Amino acid sequence: MKIIICVKQVPEITDITIDPNTGTLVREGVASILNPFCEYALESALGLKRHQRDTELVAISMGPPQARDALMRCLEMGADRAILLSDAKFAGSDTWATALTLAEAIKRMEGDFDLIMVGKQAIDGDTAQVGPELAEILGLPGIMYAVGIELTRDRKKARVKREVETGYEIVEMKLPGLVSISKGSLIRPVSSFQEVLDARKKELRAVSASDLAIDQDKLGLHGSPTQVMEIFPPNVRGAGELIDGSQADDAAEKLIAFLKERKFI
Repeated sequence: MKIIICVKQVPEITDITIDPNTGTLVREGVASILNPFCEYALESALGLKRHQRDTELVAISMGPPQARDALMRCLEMGADRAILLSDAKFAGSDTWATALTLAEAIKRMEGDFDLIMVGKQAIDGDTAQVGPELAEILGLPGIMYAVGIELTRDRKKARVKREVETGYEIVEMKLPGLVSISKGSLIRPVSSFQEVLDARKKELRAVSASDLAIDQDKLGLHGSPTQVMEIFPPNVRGAGELIDGSQADDAAEKLIAFLKERKFI
């Protein structure tokens, strides 16, 4: 069985810089980490592998050369090998161009697979679009916001527990398919020193745009149908007024006075 985990490197800090000309993140010189939701996706895949020992886990990411660090983290966690899609032609890709590039790499380089797993969203963009778009491009069924996954005995279906507005639901999906992972009860693991050493012996392959033979007009910023026009921080609000509720009558009087003062009542 083969499981592909698509991951992303994200800035480690919240004080980020935006390129005013392209509307994209300036990543040079900024410390980065493996997106936490991608860690949850990989940890879920590792959980499946513990029950299916013949499973191969392949981590794949598209990003600048330093995204290699995020893939090394995947290898340290237990991925068997990794692929880095890195080329200046990929720069500025929106969610669609990213999904298209990932899909082409998966088709050309991996062939048959049983399951694709992704984090539900990246903490730098929060769009949660690449996963569903990737499933659409590859013609796969997809289940989003999963907090638990297991395979049926014949390994032809995945049974997934997913978050919905009213709680949770259990759904089944024929394989191959795609599942996006939310946090649920998962905890980001700490790799042992031996796992860190073993990761250096695993395959980490770099792939350029020429290796994929995608139409150049579909890559990067030029191939992105959407573009960020403006990014700005929200207006800073003053602290609210806290009313002590330990004495109900007194709290009620203060609340009524507050509402009258602001002419709400």
